[in-house]
Amino acid sequence: MKLQSKLMVGYLLACVIPLLVVSVSIYRQSASALEDSSQEFAALYTSQTELSLNKLMVEYDKMTKSVLVDNEMINRIGKEHEPTIDELAARNESIQRVLLRVALLKPEIISLMMISHDDTVYQYTNTTNVIDGATLLAQPWYQRSRVSEETFFITGLHDRSYYREKREEAVVTVGRILFRSDGAYAGVLLIDLDPSTLLELNPDFDTALDKYGISVIISNALGETVYHSDAASGRLTWNEVRETATNYTEDASNDERIVVSGSTQLGHLIVKTEIPRDKLLQKIGKIKVVTVSVLLAGILILSAFSFGLSYTVTRPIKALRRSMKQAEIGHYMPIDKVQSNDEIGNLVLSYNKMIITIRELIEDVYLAEIKRRKAKFLALQNQINPHMLYNTLESIRMKALVKEEEEIANMIKILAKMFRLALGKEGTRHLIKHELAYTQNYLQLQNIRFDNQFQLEIGLPEEMMTCSIIPLVFQPIVENSVNHGFQNYGRMLHIRIEGEWEEGDSIRIRISDNGVGMPPDKLEELQAILEVAKSDKYKVEQEDESAGKGLGLKNIAERINLHYGERYELTVHSDFGSGTTVEIFIPKLEGQGKE
Repeated sequence: MKLQSKLMVGYLLACVIPLLVVSVSIYRQSASALEDSSQEFAALYTSQTELSLNKLMVEYDKMTKSVLVDNEMINRIGKEHEPTIDELAARNESIQRVLLRVALLKPEIISLMMISHDDTVYQYTNTTNVIDGATLLAQPWYQRSRVSEETFFITGLHDRSYYREKREEAVVTVGRILFRSDGAYAGVLLIDLDPSTLLELNPDFDTALDKYGISVIISNALGETVYHSDAASGRLTWNEVRETATNYTEDASNDERIVVSGSTQLGHLIVKTEIPRDKLLQKIGKIKVVTVSVLLAGILILSAFSFGLSYTVTRPIKALRRSMKQAEIGHYMPIDKVQSNDEIGNLVLSYNKMIITIRELIEDVYLAEIKRRKAKFLALQNQINPHMLYNTLESIRMKALVKEEEEIANMIKILAKMFRLALGKEGTRHLIKHELAYTQNYLQLQNIRFDNQFQLEIGLPEEMMTCSIIPLVFQPIVENSVNHGFQNYGRMLHIRIEGEWEEGDSIRIRISDNGVGMPPDKLEELQAILEVAKSDKYKVEQEDESAGKGLGLKNIAERINLHYGERYELTVHSDFGSGTTVEIFIPKLEGQGKE
């Protein structure tokens, strides 16, 4: 087989087999995760429903217990002898007062009923709907509550047949059996509620209802349905739920549904969350269809891609081979044709960069040699007959002393020291301590000019003083601090020069001041200039450059990079209004020769 055919078949096998394995694994994991997530959601919602129902039952328990505080009313409804007309009036008044107080606590209450020991029914409602007491007493759920051992209970869904205004609606009733202080039965308090108010459905659960067909059913201890989310959401009516013969108290999940259950402490309510398995199977079936579709589409795409891949791989290899043959005979020509952005394309790109780098290195070595020779020439030119300059300065100083101009004489003396330090090091290594001496003399001159407005602090280790450094590094930086950092005579400019050892036998020297600093735009502009200095280290200076331009930060950065290599540099940090810091990173080189 040719290379093109090998690549096409190998690529198809390498991609289709893992794709098939991954697709099957994703399908199985997705189907399992869908069922697990549904169960987790049902369990979470069941737990939240339990908390809400417990809170609701506690509220109604406390509310109905508050009736027991009114001993006078309890005794009146619990009297076993026939009451007089006055007693009936007093009892009716006290009962209405209690019912009104309870009704104001919960706005969702439909009606409140108090049934006395003698089966007299008292009602409070905020509507015109009146209760038929005889029909109410005949209700099966009421008869069961009279013989129940529970003093606080909640009934299942029942009709509204004891209301004179007939409606096809269902209600649930919360009740409390009332006892006198001597333990005798006094009566019962009944509260009719709309079942939809027992549990508020949030928007997330409404979405889950439609997506997975989840239902929440609340039943009491007798197995009677108290609440059904299908009726609350409008999918069923409350009467349909009430008339359904389904036993919602079954615990175990089966092949038709997944059931998660819980219970409340008060009222003995059972909460069940049901998920129909047929809904989950529909979702899983959709996942299966999508997985198969993606798999088939992937195979078709891979077939077309592998067919073109063989050509795109072999074409740049041939071009690379031809160019390498030319490089073998000394013709360093890059491949001009644009290649694809893959491993082969990157290989060609790296090859082109290598060829270009080789040509640039040849040019860089040549330019670096030219620049080195020019710098040496300038250094020799600056050292022409320095003794004549010293003698001239000494003569001027003596004339100033004769005329009793001591300040001028001192300035000339310091200037002579600076020239001696700057020009008197031919044939020797320039040390850090020489840079410090030169900088101190410069700042002493500035203090004479500006009435001692500058303070210099040295924080260099003693052993660092004898390390070598290229000349004229510290003084231009300090000069920048004086020229640009010193604002007025109201505050002394403090300059600190400190150094520390770095790993790999290197030195980091930090020159900082407390001057005015630089605005962010100026700092960004200066940092850009320093970055350019790195790329200009081999650039020969233009002949028309002004002779008085001097040594700036760019010059220092360029000389450090040229003299010590790419690793070493000069960086600037500044906070506007707080000061400027210049860091110099150079190698540790011990001084040699005379000092």
